[in-house]
Amino acid sequence: MSHVEVEIASQPDCWRKAAELAATHAAALPRPGERVAVTGCGTSLFMSQTIAALRERHGGELGGETDALPASEFPGTRRYDRVLALSRSGTTTEVVDLVRRLRGTVPTTVITADASTPVVEAADEAVVLDFADEQSVVQTRFATTALAVLRAHLGQDLEPLIADAERAVAEPLPDGAVEATQFTFLGRGWTVGIANEAGLKLREASLSWAESYPAMEYRHGPISVTDERSLVWMLGEAPEGLADDVRRTGGRWVEADRDAMVELIRAQRLAVALAERAGIDPDQPRNLAYSIILNK
Repeated sequence: MSHVEVEIASQPDCWRKAAELAATHAAALPRPGERVAVTGCGTSLFMSQTIAALRERHGGELGGETDALPASEFPGTRRYDRVLALSRSGTTTEVVDLVRRLRGTVPTTVITADASTPVVEAADEAVVLDFADEQSVVQTRFATTALAVLRAHLGQDLEPLIADAERAVAEPLPDGAVEATQFTFLGRGWTVGIANEAGLKLREASLSWAESYPAMEYRHGPISVTDERSLVWMLGEAPEGLADDVRRTGGRWVEADRDAMVELIRAQRLAVALAERAGIDPDQPRNLAYSIILNK
């Protein structure tokens, strides 16, 4: 069994620990009404998109105005009350450089898996998810555990999600999913970031042709690649009529009536299944490393 399979299956337990951790680190996490930027690279950027949309949806009572920004494209002209950075390794060059640059100008909090890293030294506050660290290059449990921390911090009860996740780690994949050769993941609102992450997982682990879009954008061009070889997976509530549009192309439509963070587990499992079918090691994706550290 690959490392990533073990890490995918451990997510329900990690989310339980995340809920406990959120309560003890409340002072380090974004406070109600703060104007916040959430930042990261790769998977952490997609989790940032999800966190930002969720926090804005809660409004000022628990959330507040929130931007999601790539660490490499962080604007110098905007003003924030707090910057929240996500970095599993704590060594990603763009994130470390950004947090160092912001020192003394805005409070910074980092969520990471390793306390003894440069980004922790640079940040004002750190939430360390060492129990969610991973051996696989492909991120799965760290990303969703970081998201679980923020969801618990926003007051959400994670127990129903954990119960659903325990089923998602073992139940069958969608019919025909492993046989498909083109994949499109769709989201709406906070689930757009989840869709982006699902597409990335298939590209990383299995080298699959996988795309992701806001659901209402899918008709504006991307639907043109959909045919009988395609699987279109809706994460969240689908726009009216979209499933029928996909079926008319010959593509396979997948939609589940449950939380998108839970459904992401099945997408992660699909990425592993596709890798195994292609004879690819999902723990060591081509051209990737555990952390991107740039020579300067």
